[in-house]
Amino acid sequence: MMSGKHFKAHEVSCCIKYFIFGFNIIFWFLGVAFLGIGLWAWSEKGVLTNISYITDLGGFDPVWLFLVVGGVMFILGFAGCIGALRENSFLLKFFSVFLGIIFFLELTAGVLAFVFKDWIKDQLNFFINNNIRAYRDDIDLQNLIDFTQVYWECCGAFGADDWNLNAYFNCTDSNPSREKCGVPFSCCTKDPAEDVINTQCGYDIRAKSDPEQRSFIYIKGCVPQFEKWLQDNLTVVAGIFIGIALLQIFGICLAQNLVSDIEAVRESCLFT
Repeated sequence: MMSGKHFKAHEVSCCIKYFIFGFNIIFWFLGVAFLGIGLWAWSEKGVLTNISYITDLGGFDPVWLFLVVGGVMFILGFAGCIGALRENSFLLKFFSVFLGIIFFLELTAGVLAFVFKDWIKDQLNFFINNNIRAYRDDIDLQNLIDFTQVYWECCGAFGADDWNLNAYFNCTDSNPSREKCGVPFSCCTKDPAEDVINTQCGYDIRAKSDPEQRSFIYIKGCVPQFEKWLQDNLTVVAGIFIGIALLQIFGICLAQNLVSDIEAVRESCLFT
């Protein structure tokens, strides 16, 4: 009877246990989905049959986003889900530490981004221009740049002339490309009357005068447009980051609470 009473004094909370399990199984499946999409995209580009293709790309491959995010979500989901279901304190501690490291990295990145705003701006400029050079090298990168320019109504890092960095769009006399002195269609202003995208709308546009260019393409660069978007949506962005941070802290606290319950039950069993 005494042992029974002693055991009841320390019980694993079923609410916390199954809440962590249910929450993390969603992330686990999402991680598998992201990894699957990334591997499928690599397979379509032949990377899985020839790993050297990874180093052939001159710019950023968006597939890496799916693989990295999917990998992190899979590891976190696995540790939290199995750790809670099996009452495995090692996996739950790993989940807490891993989540804490991610939270710390996010906090550090946020502080550094605020302190070194000019440096971040220069790096963003370098990143965009580096990817402009590789625009035709990878279809996923091309789609990402097109989406960015359409969404923020911009062209290049700081202007349309940044497309001189690309071998197909530069204005040099030796360039045989039909796209010489042009810009991608994603730089073109949209005509509401057009139902079909004119992929040739940017041809020869930079050979024209500035007033003519303003009538057909976006003049502003993506870096200043991103800064403007960030200022206009600062409250929403800050709210999202605070929400994610609180969710992470909540997850760490729940996992630590469950670990304490598990260890308390094990200790009580040793003395019964």
